[in-house]
Amino acid sequence: MTKIILLFCAGGLGSLSRYLLAGIFQRAINVTFPIGTYLVNIIGCFLFGLIWAYAEDRLFFTAEARTIILTGFMGAFTTFSTFIFESSALLDSAQWPYFIMNVVGQIITGVILLKLGLTLGRIL
Repeated sequence: MTKIILLFCAGGLGSLSRYLLAGIFQRAINVTFPIGTYLVNIIGCFLFGLIWAYAEDRLFFTAEARTIILTGFMGAFTTFSTFIFESSALLDSAQWPYFIMNVVGQIITGVILLKLGLTLGRIL
């Protein structure tokens, strides 16, 4: 139960951090392009890699702490970092069909299903 509460709290902090940081970037740069989301996603990728490597190489975090940080905080901060990490793992293991299916599939299918959801939501 403690782990679930910690994941919940870390997720809340991650989503709040995403909201605040993306807003700060968007207001500071002030362009039509969603630069706030873009920067949060790439910062999230960097932080995910840094935390993963630091935890793996130095065993600084317990497995439970790493789950709370990466799944809780980083998962709420940006799921994009998890998407990139998993895609990179497929690339590193030369699983080309799965890499292509993951990257192209999630992006294209995601856009199509978003449009479908928007259309259905407007009809209903």
